[in-house]
Amino acid sequence: MVSASDTRRAFVGGRILTMDPRRPEAAVLVVADGRIAAVGAADLVDAYPGIAVEHLGTRTLLPGFIDAHNHLSIAALHPLWADLSGVASLEALQAALAQQAAREPEAAWVRGVNWSETTAGLIPDRFQLDALGLARPVIVAHFSLHQCVVSSHGLDLLGIGRHTPDPPGGTIVRDAQGVPTGVLIERAWSAAHARSLAAYQNPDRWAEHIAARARILLGDGITCVHDAACAPSAEAVYRTMAAAHALPISVLMMPHAEALLTPPPAERLDGPPTGEGDEVLRVGPLKLFADGGIAPAIDATAAGQRLTMGVCFDDLATHLDQAVGRGFRIAVHAMGNVGLAASLAAFAHAARRHPTAGHRFRVEHATLAAPDQIRTMAALDVVAVVQPGFVNHMGQLVEHLRFDDATWMPFGDLARAGVRLAASSDDPCAMHAPLRTAVHGATRRTGSGHVLDGAQALPYGEWLRAYTAGAAYAGGQESERGMLRAGLRADLVVLDGVLDPATPPQVLQTWVAGQRVYDRRQNLATTAPAVDAS
Repeated sequence: MVSASDTRRAFVGGRILTMDPRRPEAAVLVVADGRIAAVGAADLVDAYPGIAVEHLGTRTLLPGFIDAHNHLSIAALHPLWADLSGVASLEALQAALAQQAAREPEAAWVRGVNWSETTAGLIPDRFQLDALGLARPVIVAHFSLHQCVVSSHGLDLLGIGRHTPDPPGGTIVRDAQGVPTGVLIERAWSAAHARSLAAYQNPDRWAEHIAARARILLGDGITCVHDAACAPSAEAVYRTMAAAHALPISVLMMPHAEALLTPPPAERLDGPPTGEGDEVLRVGPLKLFADGGIAPAIDATAAGQRLTMGVCFDDLATHLDQAVGRGFRIAVHAMGNVGLAASLAAFAHAARRHPTAGHRFRVEHATLAAPDQIRTMAALDVVAVVQPGFVNHMGQLVEHLRFDDATWMPFGDLARAGVRLAASSDDPCAMHAPLRTAVHGATRRTGSGHVLDGAQALPYGEWLRAYTAGAAYAGGQESERGMLRAGLRADLVVLDGVLDPATPPQVLQTWVAGQRVYDRRQNLATTAPAVDAS
């Protein structure tokens, strides 16, 4: 454990971007006892004789990045499973799963992750998984964490057969004869995910994996994450790690059920509410779902033709109102414009019912929005927690589907309407490095090389603001992080290179509570312990 020492340190030279509207840039930043002691002009350093000096040279100093929508507790386990992201054939998929089974002969489930149906049009079924000849259930999880394919053994364990009805908000895909194919979509996949994950949730090992993943994030300048959909088991592990000063980064836990996409258990509403905790580990907004991820709820017109699709969860308003009444702030997943409409209606209702609750509602994704919905978001002071990296992979799927009355990833329209933006990755469902995702938000260039609605681009620097001050505001953390202001936590990132999406900078150093925990030149993050800023 590294304690935040009494050693004072001054960062001088280079460019210091504070993200503080009261003083956007500074010449000197002074750190002491894990916090920012002072920010000012060049002569500020004279007030601290003998202070250790960090010369920035041509580099840029910013607040540490905050990933406002990251699934750290799940992403930490992904290296344990078969990675199917590069699989382009059924044979390759089967080989990867067979290797996984051999690696973990005692595992209750054989699990593969990062499957994408867009790769060679690959959609496996239960019988192709059965062909592996394994005596254990097999699950292939989609990269979105919103659908999967399970083997016949897995379907049996889940109690899914020919006559099993679709769960509300989910689909059990069937063949022409009504037999389940093994593909489970949205809430139909939730139980399969939870069952196959359970064996990996040994608290001690899970903590080790979380710490290892967090050190990777430090290399990208990320010093805090909002863990979206944080199950009670994950909350317990985080609390144990925090008590042992073993968290390399700060975590804002967003409570959710063990089964993804489902409402929180009633007993969690009686537990610690939003705000409980400290700067290292705090309870954030409760996570709810308005619609699907792989099946977003959409009702829009394209070239005059109406398109309706997706899954909308009709229990949102009830659970949202209950949670607000119990002292929780709320974050709602809304991908399609129908999901967004349901979210805004539920927000407005809860605001009327609980006018003194201090809401700060969040919409996670806001991937498709109409102009009137954006105006309503601004009126309700809803924070849009968006993912600029989605332009890369999702953009190439929708670039030829332009709607007359709604816009994909309307970052520019949101900003111009005065909606506060918080940037995030949705890791492990998409790339997590802020300096990379910000490129796509600034250029609107998709994975296919096309530009998706360039009017929705925002300057590269605005994305860095959304990853710092914007994300801190979304988490109710603006009094502790997100800006370089005296009294705030000394979580910092030093960038090497110009802030230009054409040639984006690199993270040179990351500092947590005034301690250097990553240095690209020394690969420090692979061995850096957690920081105790208490």
